[in-house]
Amino acid sequence: MAKLSSINKNEKRKKLVKQYAAKYEKLKAIADDKSADESDRLMARLKMAELPRNANPTRVRNRCSTTGRPRGYYRKFGINRIELRDLGNKGLIPGLTKSSW
Repeated sequence: MAKLSSINKNEKRKKLVKQYAAKYEKLKAIADDKSADESDRLMARLKMAELPRNANPTRVRNRCSTTGRPRGYYRKFGINRIELRDLGNKGLIPGLTKSSW
């Protein structure tokens, strides 16, 4: 089980990303537009730098929904490899079968 503070910190980041998503996307589009004026692109980058650091989507860490473990995360299921194996063996994940040969 991951530290509760790490899980809470990540949840706070997700909330900030969601709050600033529209503004971030708009500024990013301006900054990446090659046909726009160079000064406009620079101003967009400066405004992006003024946003909170945790408002950047790359700061969010994928964590297991049950244990909070950050490593071995499967996006399709939203859990880590250990939980996937346990729940799969118990038959709690629809469509998942344990292979044996």
